[in-house]
Amino acid sequence: MASDSKDITVLEMLWSLGFPFVFPLTLFLLAGDWFWIQGWIWSIWFISLCWPGTIYLFFKDKDLLRERLKPMATDNQKKDAAYLVYGIGLAFVVWIAIMPLDAKRYMWTTHFPVSLEILGAALLLGALFFIFRTFTDNTFASGLIRVQNDRKQKVISTGVYRFVRHPMYLGALLLFFGSPLVLGSFWGLIVSLVLTVLLVLRTLGEEKMLIDELEGYVEYKQKVRYRLVPLIW
Repeated sequence: MASDSKDITVLEMLWSLGFPFVFPLTLFLLAGDWFWIQGWIWSIWFISLCWPGTIYLFFKDKDLLRERLKPMATDNQKKDAAYLVYGIGLAFVVWIAIMPLDAKRYMWTTHFPVSLEILGAALLLGALFFIFRTFTDNTFASGLIRVQNDRKQKVISTGVYRFVRHPMYLGALLLFFGSPLVLGSFWGLIVSLVLTVLLVLRTLGEEKMLIDELEGYVEYKQKVRYRLVPLIW
């Protein structure tokens, strides 16, 4: 079946480029301080993650951009998988909200070491690399948990997929822990642990689906041993 993803509308592009600003705006509104330096560092990083990726897909891979614009109740995505995606989204909203409340407005976390903020910045750079490279290396990097039979999905084993089977999720892990470190939020780190558990559950469910439904994935799994973190898991 041919994809219609080349018909990206102006409204969809405006949504894709405008929606990421919701998160920095939320960060500053809840922090109550528009001069929060760490907040600006994170916000600039976040837009630098979202905008280049969207623009790249618009010019280089509109099929994938259309795939990533699809709603949760799409095609052959399993219901339990959709619930998990919603759960991650809800936890992400809580995470975005608690970090500015903790680090700036109420200052539940105090005396956060600068060395940890620097470590967080390094993790965010790693997240930027793995997430963007996932888009460039894998035209099937959907936000949904489904095998894209309509797009003739096949196993991708090149680029960052030579190191881990789910490089975008590795980027997400770096995002989950780099962000509260940069912002100086201990409570953000607690929510990051919840996000990590949900991401692991998503990974396990997605792997089962790929093994059952995607030709060649079993062989790829034997070749690349680690799911998310090299030498660990």
